[in-house]
Amino acid sequence: MQDLLLPAIITITVLILFSGIKIVRPTSRGLIERLGKYKSFAQPGFHWIIPFIDKMYMVNITEQMVDAQPQEIITNDNLNASVDAQIYFKVLEGEENVKNSLYQVNDYKLQIVNLARTTLRNIIGTLTLRSANSERGKINAELHTTLKNETSSWGIVIVRTELKQIDPPPDVQETMNKVVKAENEKIAAIDYATAAETVADGVKRSKIKEAEGRKRALVLEAEGEAEAIQLVNVAADEYFTGNAQLLRKLEAVENSLKSNAKIVIPSGSELINVISEMSGVLPLPRDKSKGDVI
Repeated sequence: MQDLLLPAIITITVLILFSGIKIVRPTSRGLIERLGKYKSFAQPGFHWIIPFIDKMYMVNITEQMVDAQPQEIITNDNLNASVDAQIYFKVLEGEENVKNSLYQVNDYKLQIVNLARTTLRNIIGTLTLRSANSERGKINAELHTTLKNETSSWGIVIVRTELKQIDPPPDVQETMNKVVKAENEKIAAIDYATAAETVADGVKRSKIKEAEGRKRALVLEAEGEAEAIQLVNVAADEYFTGNAQLLRKLEAVENSLKSNAKIVIPSGSELINVISEMSGVLPLPRDKSKGDVI
């Protein structure tokens, strides 16, 4: 009997010793109580507590998330909206903070969810459904501020809050979809009209430029023709005016010759050359003291 008792005692002792071994991971911190009273703070690593006398509570200090769960909220315009949100938080790793998360609040996760649901009802209840959907950032900011202030003594910090959904009833959602569709079609029609107007304006400008080009070409052509006519007129005036005088002289000579009259032609007169060319003879030598005699 004694032979069996000793191994049993050793076995029980070893089991008790091993049951007192606790390992705290880097993601957690431990609170050790002895007979229901706080004893010490356990950092990451190996710890041994007295079985049945000491007890260790592990507290996760990493960032965590809780879902506020969908709830029906009546908006300011008397519409029921299904609202859901997510809250991200973490327990601060200091000893006092870890103690507060365990001793200052009963189940902080559940308390955060309830507080978030109540805060959402208070915020969204003052907004219309349209403004609630368009002011999600504002709602997130107000929710975050309220939760941060209310949980400041719990040893936790609210990292951020995010609205998952603000869904109206199905019939209201269908009506809103139709309104959005109509607005999109209106915008598309305006854009199309603007584009068509731009194209028409471009075509108009192109035609104006083309007309201005044709006008300029015609002006230049008319100016060219006018200059050419002016040059012809100048040439005609210079040529025909001199020749007309010479022609009159020739007619006078012709009439004199018909009557066998003698005409004295001044020295250097062009009539001598003209008469010579008409008769096919060379002009007579000129006498400087007398005029040429025909």
